[in-house]
Amino acid sequence: MKALVKTQKGKGFIEVQDVPEPTIAESEVLIEVKACGICGTDLHIYRDEFPYWPPVILGHEFSGVVAAVGERVTAWKAGDRVVGEPHTMACGTCYLCRTGNRQICAEKRSPGWGINGAFARFMRFPEPALLHRIPDSLPYEAAALVEPLANLVTDIVLNQAVMAGDVVAVAGPGPIGIMAALVAKKAGATTVIIFGTEEDEPLRLSFCRSLPTIDNVVNVQREDLARLVADVTRGRGVDVFIEASGAAQAMQTGAQIVRKLGTVSAIGLTGKRSVEFPYDALMMKSVRYLFNISTKYESWDRSIQFVASGILPHELFITHRGHIDQWQEFFEALLARKALKGMFIF
Repeated sequence: MKALVKTQKGKGFIEVQDVPEPTIAESEVLIEVKACGICGTDLHIYRDEFPYWPPVILGHEFSGVVAAVGERVTAWKAGDRVVGEPHTMACGTCYLCRTGNRQICAEKRSPGWGINGAFARFMRFPEPALLHRIPDSLPYEAAALVEPLANLVTDIVLNQAVMAGDVVAVAGPGPIGIMAALVAKKAGATTVIIFGTEEDEPLRLSFCRSLPTIDNVVNVQREDLARLVADVTRGRGVDVFIEASGAAQAMQTGAQIVRKLGTVSAIGLTGKRSVEFPYDALMMKSVRYLFNISTKYESWDRSIQFVASGILPHELFITHRGHIDQWQEFFEALLARKALKGMFIF
């Protein structure tokens, strides 16, 4: 079968290869992948900015159908439609695992960077307990958005970043930022502001303006974001600032517009060893700063419900869909902000 493989360490080194179809052990499940989204993590791996263990098949935002089960698997059968948490290979014995936080276990090796992932027709899934059923009515393309959405449900809902009645500002109108804005609204925010730069204007900000649940869409190079925030909040500042861009300038902006005793929810990765950080400005406001990574079990079924409810128009959100042979075109479009979401179809 064809698979998209990161072949070795360093920038680049991605290619489509012919690889054997995976075999499964008695406690594993074989997934026939139907759709798999391109994550920002995949782009970071492409640029050698995220941990990975090559050679490895990329991809973890998958939906698919169970093709076969091992002899000891009883909860799943061939034909079940599924998505899956990428928290495989966690040790199960460390403090984090034993307190229900296997998603940040140091031994975890997720599909797509630690073990072979879903940019291929078939994927070996070693831990069936991490699978979740999806409704028959949910298209596979939409279901492949559950994994990134589960991150936002974890960060915003389960981690209690947003409360009912909050005014929320989101930096970065990329896929994660857009989802963050929609989840914040679902969590009870009365006003949601999303902002970006001139580079985001042709596609990303335009798409945000088409979503009725986002109240204000701001190009900071054309409009005065601070004045808008002052008008909306009567000078107080936003209750919650969600940093989904990974840009140092956005962090500076967030420190200016978040209110005293407000909350900053950090979601975006910078891909850099260090960035300039507005430490004193946030300290003087006594801001609650939440760093986030990965998902929790509870967020998955909630996210499946959110996607099934139509929270995101996936037909428009997925701007690039096709075969893994088109990976370079899709990656370049995403890096140039000329795509919202790329997805490989199998």
